Amino acid sequence: MELPPVVERELDDLGRRFGRPATLDTFIDDTFGDPIYKRDRYGEVCMVIRRPTGKVLLAIKTFYPRGAYRLPTGGIHHGEGIFDALVREAREETGLDTRVERFLARIAYRGTSRQDGAPVFHTFAFLLTELGGTLGTLDPSERLEDWREIEIAELPGVADFLADLHTQGTESIGGDWSAWGRFRAVVHRVVHDALRS
Repeated sequence: MELPPVVERELDDLGRRFGRPATLDTFIDDTFGDPIYKRDRYGEVCMVIRRPTGKVLLAIKTFYPRGAYRLPTGGIHHGEGIFDALVREAREETGLDTRVERFLARIAYRGTSRQDGAPVFHTFAFLLTELGGTLGTLDPSERLEDWREIEIAELPGVADFLADLHTQGTESIGGDWSAWGRFRAVVHRVVHDALRS
């Protein structure tokens, strides 16, 4: 779906406040449903949370393929502002107090199975700095199992692992976990490049 004018205006505003993001428009294998075809959202925020150590947080959920740690994300509901979703999701998922530092990336995904060529999903990635709090999800329904801290330079390795998934998770995502892994790899590469520039 193309973004409505109100969302485009907010993106322009966020770019003025937090820096112009890297922009990517890419095709993905869309042979899975969750999250790209969930009806309660049109996209997600990706939270690149820098800890006091300088490392960033990765998370894994209970039903993911083993080892599939990734940058945490949260859905943007229809009618919800991107910034509001970012603040809400960062708090719910991590329990941390954070400050938004940079708008890192804006990614539109087009599904290879779609005939109309319209984007099927959007990711907006932001760099946040941890200010305090205790790491731990405040929303048990997220089913976050574990956290890991990595150096920014390790993000391409995370992307490579996700892009090469050969195992399945313990639950259905409406399709192929390998395609999900390749989709999830994209933001890690874009964020790495944005943080290195």
